[in-house]
Amino acid sequence: MQQQRYYSLDVFRGATVALMILVNNPGSWEHIYTPLEHAPWHGCTPTDLVFPFFLFAVGNAFSFVMPRFEQNGNSYFLKKVFKRSILIFLIGLFLNWTPFVQWSNGHIVFKGFEHVRIMGVLQRIALSYFFAALIIYYAKARGAFVIGCIILLLYWVFTLLAGEPGDPYSLQGFWGTSFDIHVFGLNHVYKGEGVPFDPEGLSSTPGAVVQVIIGYLTGQYIQQKGKTYDMLANLLVLALVLMAAGYAWDMVFPINKKIWSSSYVVYTSGLAIATLGILIYAIEFKEVRGAWSSFFDVFGKNPLFIFVLSGFLPRVLGLIRIPHGMNEEGLPVYLSPLGWFYEQVCKPISTDEHIGSLLYALILIAFYWLIVYGMDKKKIYIKV
Repeated sequence: MQQQRYYSLDVFRGATVALMILVNNPGSWEHIYTPLEHAPWHGCTPTDLVFPFFLFAVGNAFSFVMPRFEQNGNSYFLKKVFKRSILIFLIGLFLNWTPFVQWSNGHIVFKGFEHVRIMGVLQRIALSYFFAALIIYYAKARGAFVIGCIILLLYWVFTLLAGEPGDPYSLQGFWGTSFDIHVFGLNHVYKGEGVPFDPEGLSSTPGAVVQVIIGYLTGQYIQQKGKTYDMLANLLVLALVLMAAGYAWDMVFPINKKIWSSSYVVYTSGLAIATLGILIYAIEFKEVRGAWSSFFDVFGKNPLFIFVLSGFLPRVLGLIRIPHGMNEEGLPVYLSPLGWFYEQVCKPISTDEHIGSLLYALILIAFYWLIVYGMDKKKIYIKV
């Protein structure tokens, strides 16, 4: 097997990390361009591609370290996978809890654990990586493919049968809503949908596991075939087949990120493979490289660190309160330093607040890029 590290895979991962930061940090959540918003429920926007693309990239990366796991044996593999999965999960939990204190009636008080969300993006990555790694290591590539197909089919059938009769794919009818509340408790699930429901809950994790498996199988195939047009053609044909299959499945099991439906897995995996194929053609075959590829590459060298920092920093800065006049009830209004920057610098740029909101997100991207660029220059790479 060819062990060459494809630069296009690094660019793909780095671009995904950059987009994750972009869509998670608008200047105003009320003024976001439609492509930068998640689909309200069924459907798929460009933003809904970011997370599955990242899981796909996790699988790609795993395909390159798998030979080392196999060479060093079972205990080495289990130690590495357990350690990495637990650390990523705990970092995600830490991020949900930070900054451990909050403002209450004009005073900073300790933020207890009783209302901290258990699941989240990093927690889903940890669980998906853990289960996919076990399946791939013990079942090998062919077995992982079969198990992945079975998982997608069983998840569809179970969601159909266990959900509310006549409406199993709705927010209220999805079986996982009550399951996650039962497992974690009402206080520890996400409530951003207006009702208690966790889009990164335990119930909808099976499809995410398959996303990692597909990424692994794709990475393995790329290494086995090498940089040939035959490999590239097969990759793009597979992408079209998966996208078509996802659309067809959507007719009976809607494409839906929030319940991570099986059709969503197949459709977004097809798009991920197509995107990767285009990058391979441009970067590996035509050598179209430059500032654009270097920009994304540095994000991909410290993906976990910069994603955590992008979530941690706004929470900590939120403890700093800058007076910003009074509200309609005559009570003082405060802004965080980042909120002040948006209101005073980005928002006045245009009468269209969507522009200011996007500008704010792009400036943050540039800020975080400077950090990972500096780390790359000093050869500082933080991994778990």
